[in-house]
Amino acid sequence: MLEASAHRQLKALLLGEGAERWPHHLTLSRLVARSLRRQDHTLVRLLPGTDPSWWIGLLVPLALGETPVALVVSDGLRQRLLRVEWPRLKAGGLSLPCWQGATAAPDGQLWLLNHQELLQAWTRGSLGQRQLVIPEAEHLEGHLRQALGIRLDPADWDRLRRCQPAAEESLLALHRRLSQRVFSHPGSGRQVVALAPEDEAPLRQLLALLAPLPDPWGAWLAASGEGWCSWAQVDPDLLQWQGHRQPLAPLRQLKGLLEGRGAILVGELAGSGKAQGPPASALALGLKPVVTVDLGDPPLADPLPLYAPLRQPLPNSPQFAEHLLDHSRRLILGQAGLTIVLLDDSGLRRRLTSGLAAEFGSRVGHECTAPESNGVICCRWSWWLEHQCRLPHPGQLIVALLPIASLEDPLTAAQVHDLRRQGRDWFRELLLPDALNRLQRGLASLRRHGGRLAVLDGRLRARSWGRQVFSALEPWVQLNRLLPN
Repeated sequence: MLEASAHRQLKALLLGEGAERWPHHLTLSRLVARSLRRQDHTLVRLLPGTDPSWWIGLLVPLALGETPVALVVSDGLRQRLLRVEWPRLKAGGLSLPCWQGATAAPDGQLWLLNHQELLQAWTRGSLGQRQLVIPEAEHLEGHLRQALGIRLDPADWDRLRRCQPAAEESLLALHRRLSQRVFSHPGSGRQVVALAPEDEAPLRQLLALLAPLPDPWGAWLAASGEGWCSWAQVDPDLLQWQGHRQPLAPLRQLKGLLEGRGAILVGELAGSGKAQGPPASALALGLKPVVTVDLGDPPLADPLPLYAPLRQPLPNSPQFAEHLLDHSRRLILGQAGLTIVLLDDSGLRRRLTSGLAAEFGSRVGHECTAPESNGVICCRWSWWLEHQCRLPHPGQLIVALLPIASLEDPLTAAQVHDLRRQGRDWFRELLLPDALNRLQRGLASLRRHGGRLAVLDGRLRARSWGRQVFSALEPWVQLNRLLPN
């Protein structure tokens, strides 16, 4: 059987490499092989921050299997596969022919798709009976939203005017009107300005009378209704802006994609150490898992040291900025290792970075990838999640603000409005689960290598949902006072 063959090949490959390995390689390999043979649905949930070496356990059954398979990955992950994992397979004596591009792969080759190409293949009906393997399941909805999104560059306006010279004056007037709206908005300093339906209505009415429309204007005109969100991305240096339009529920475009075909979803989906069932994104695609398995690292021998003082000010209080600077300064004193300060508010982050640099000098940097051994990096959550695997392991993480999405973000605000209109609990259904997942992924280095966590956000103890945050941090032990390490 495929399971036994994959087990044997993978075991020989890992023994040949001789390196310390992830403890669930063989389990993952047998699960994937079983799903490929039976052509059913399998969901594998990994703990946030799982070492990426697990990939070899997924690829060995794909190399040995004979059924047609499409592997859906982001462009960044595609580079890792081609540069790291494929050479590992080749060194182990395995071959995995790979076909890239929008046209369907020949028989006997793995079809490597990004999410944009998956949409095109699904629309054209060229997927056939191929089984789908979708890693990065935790990012699936976001990747599909970007793939479905529409962007209007300044050059697109020029192209539209050249295509429709009779409407040139009207188009110039509408572009000037939108530009005034964007640059006069108080939010333009944050470089993102939401565009309301009434802002776009005159342009939409004009485009409905014009034909033909060059790309991407036809797609922009078709993307209408309450299920879409629009905003402008401002470039303050060039005094230009880009229009963006994305769907709130991109999974509706691919509803039923997994029905009638085998599928394997793998992702960092574990929320609090307890199985939560398939994610909503997987269910919306038609996933009906026959097997759902949690694979994670061994439990911590020692609890995570957590510094979260009582009676901290809330983020909207006037004392919060001074509170952050004072406690961050005390936390950094005596630290011999790297310190990461996580804060999404750009204005507050710049102020905190300047204050710490005045105290500790060149040790402090803003989103720098070459810190000193005892350096301090002030950064956004998204930056840290992207770069933590390439940075030295931190001695401590300072969570200045919990990673709860801001309603000043147009997409988040539109999602919240949509849930509120349906009478649903938008905070506990949308913002809190996303924040907990980002928090756990951000703590991956501390979980594996040790270190101290400090949370300076007063909402952790002042809000009832703070208990869920404490639960997601388990196991932890409270630090009541600061002592140098």
